[in-house]
Amino acid sequence: MDKLRAMQTFVRIVDDGSLTAAAASMGTSLPAVVRMLAALEAQLQVRLLNRTTRRLSLTDEGRSYLDSCRRILATIDEAEAGLTASHVEPSGQLTLTAPVLFGQMYVAPAVTRFAQRYPKVRCRMEFTDRVVNLLEEDLDVGIRIGPLADSTLVAQSVGRIRRVVVASPAFLRKYGMPRHPDELARASCVQFTGSAAHWWTFQQDGRTFHVPVTGNLEFNQTAPAVAACAEGAGFGNFLSYQVAPLVASRQLRIVLEKFEQPAWPLSLIYPHARLLPARTRAFIEWMKEDLSPRFR
Repeated sequence: MDKLRAMQTFVRIVDDGSLTAAAASMGTSLPAVVRMLAALEAQLQVRLLNRTTRRLSLTDEGRSYLDSCRRILATIDEAEAGLTASHVEPSGQLTLTAPVLFGQMYVAPAVTRFAQRYPKVRCRMEFTDRVVNLLEEDLDVGIRIGPLADSTLVAQSVGRIRRVVVASPAFLRKYGMPRHPDELARASCVQFTGSAAHWWTFQQDGRTFHVPVTGNLEFNQTAPAVAACAEGAGFGNFLSYQVAPLVASRQLRIVLEKFEQPAWPLSLIYPHARLLPARTRAFIEWMKEDLSPRFR
């Protein structure tokens, strides 16, 4: 049995949703797909899929093996692509997604420079704060902040994002530097729409705890809330990249750092087991070089 071919067949069955669909997309017969799956399960001595007349579902062993297959196939694809990528000028359509504010602040400028460097690549950006399914929405690359649970994606870490509490120097001179998050319950805090935003989360000695906050300003967008904090309206709770320019210019100051929660990963994501075009590979390397120094 060709083990690599068997792994490709297994992944295709899962991705296409049925043995019949997998056979059609692979250009082979249904009996051939059935035999390949049966031979693979026999060699592994486990059942990978529960099969009924109506649907397929992964067993626990199948789910674990699927993740391994995707990683192996993606590595092979990337190794083969790397042999020819240096000889191919990037061209064609590249579609990517990122969170709205992060996209505006960091991605759009980097993509603009990328498009100038590679004029044959047509870049389309979709900035949204919802979690996007790259395969369903036909996107090439995503930039995501936070833990990744989707095993169908390759993720390359390009840094870390913290959640920080900030205030203007003038506000701190007037009301004092807080020593513990509990002090925020008695202070003016700039809030976001939604009840969950009225509680800020911290960590101390490995224990997570929440502090209720109040204030006379509430926003449903980040940018005006950051601006209000810079004007001295109170404490604000933001992702570190959202306030980085104002922290660098000393219009805002980070407080209570030792009580911060663990930082979140900042990742470039793209689908598994896909031979990446030269434009996608070039873009991934471009963004890694642009973002990594900023978010170490």
